[in-house]
Amino acid sequence: MSETVQYWGTGRRKTAVARVRLLPGTGSIMINGRPFQQYFPLEALRVHALQPLVTTGMNGKFDIRVNVRGGGLSGQAGAVRLGIARALLRMDPNLRPVLRAEGLLTRDAREKERKKYGQPGARKRFQYSKR
Repeated sequence: MSETVQYWGTGRRKTAVARVRLLPGTGSIMINGRPFQQYFPLEALRVHALQPLVTTGMNGKFDIRVNVRGGGLSGQAGAVRLGIARALLRMDPNLRPVLRAEGLLTRDAREKERKKYGQPGARKRFQYSKR
């Protein structure tokens, strides 16, 4: 019984968490059991998510299975991007300088700022009336 080699990577962005599996194959990508093009309808999101593969020249060499939860489509695309980059790093540690130069290993730490009391939003104030 031969075990297929697979590489794992976890990516996070805002409130989205993506668990990515890279399997040697032909380049099919499934996200939450749906085809890649169907899950990310906008071309910009697809390009953003696949940036690590394009940068390293590994596009079409792996079957990718992704389980992603939370957030919106943009946050999920960012989480998938980081997950793919981390999985590629597990596969080949020599890719670190290439991925690092493109900023693909850096987790985007920006989160939504909380709403404060006495204000209608995080930073917006209620209108000030002098008289």
